[in-house]
Amino acid sequence: MPEPARSRAVLSNEDFELLREAVAHYLTVIADKPESIKFSRLYHRLGSAMPK
Repeated sequence: MPEPARSRAVLSNEDFELLREAVAHYLTVIADKPESIKFSRLYHRLGSAMPK
């Protein structure tokens, strides 16, 4: 029985940086709206997912 194919990362480190930058910009646009809390949490999760 053949071994299963090795999984690959879907997003690169650069992708995480770009997404975090985009979310940071969007946070300034929606700063006074309730959904800004969710985006703020996403921003921090993206930061912790990036390698140091």
